[in-house]
Amino acid sequence: MKRFIAPTAFLLLILAPGGASAGTIMKTAGRAFAPPAFKPFCARQPGLCETGGGTAMVVLNEARSTELKQVNGAVNARIEERSDISTSGRDDDWRLPTHYGDCEDFAILKKHELLRRGWPASALLLTVARYRGQGHTVLTVRTSEGDLVLDNLTNSIRDWSRTPYNYFARQSQSDGRTWELIAGPERVAQGRRRPDA
Repeated sequence: MKRFIAPTAFLLLILAPGGASAGTIMKTAGRAFAPPAFKPFCARQPGLCETGGGTAMVVLNEARSTELKQVNGAVNARIEERSDISTSGRDDDWRLPTHYGDCEDFAILKKHELLRRGWPASALLLTVARYRGQGHTVLTVRTSEGDLVLDNLTNSIRDWSRTPYNYFARQSQSDGRTWELIAGPERVAQGRRRPDA
């Protein structure tokens, strides 16, 4: 998949905490099948599959917003996009990348980097979608301003409902080894915010 990086400064398309919420959250509708390469990845990297921690969402303050932008931009700049077939000889192979990777590898590394910075695993969910007829994986971050997407195709951090993707499923917050179908958007209600862990 060709990589497009916005040449402008990082953008965060949300309103500042304290104002009226502009974000949406993903509603789920029961269990889904995990991507086939997810299970062997979890066997190799169990810590990156877990979603424990108990935090429903992270309160998005200025420092947290900056961290999201830094991690998304740094990983997009550091990893060169290459298909799994060219790097591992397999059609689909989920890995923590060091130099090369495709969309799910970018998402995995972003989750890894945010975990190292103290973000709760339960708010960092690998998510699969369709884009222009192909599968695409992003990292969804559950925040007080909605579910935000970290994507290898752009340095912009966007509310998931403002992306061009048709979302299919994501990791469950309660059990990261299971996946849930995505049913549609729900507005973030004022007053739903909870302190992060």
